[in-house]
Amino acid sequence: MSSPGIASPPDETQVIRVHYWAAAKSAAGVAGDDLPVDAPISLTEVVRRAVALHPGTRLADVLQTCSALLGDRPVSAADPDEVVVPGGSTVEFLPPFAGG
Repeated sequence: MSSPGIASPPDETQVIRVHYWAAAKSAAGVAGDDLPVDAPISLTEVVRRAVALHPGTRLADVLQTCSALLGDRPVSAADPDEVVVPGGSTVEFLPPFAGG
């Protein structure tokens, strides 16, 4: 319990929630992962950490073909090294699909 007028230190570790859809979900073997972070990271780092959680799978190959959403915003053709993903964000990976 904190004293009146004294702020508690913020919890520095936050989570980036990663969701996988269709073939990405199949490759990962799970619907999503939570990545703990202490500071914003690049989308490239999100992919690297996600792949590291699923060694021996096809996830790296599948994610290369996916579209990514940061929250509800498509990342499109942006350089993933330049896309900043803050803690508390959601990143969704959507593989290409037919009929869309």
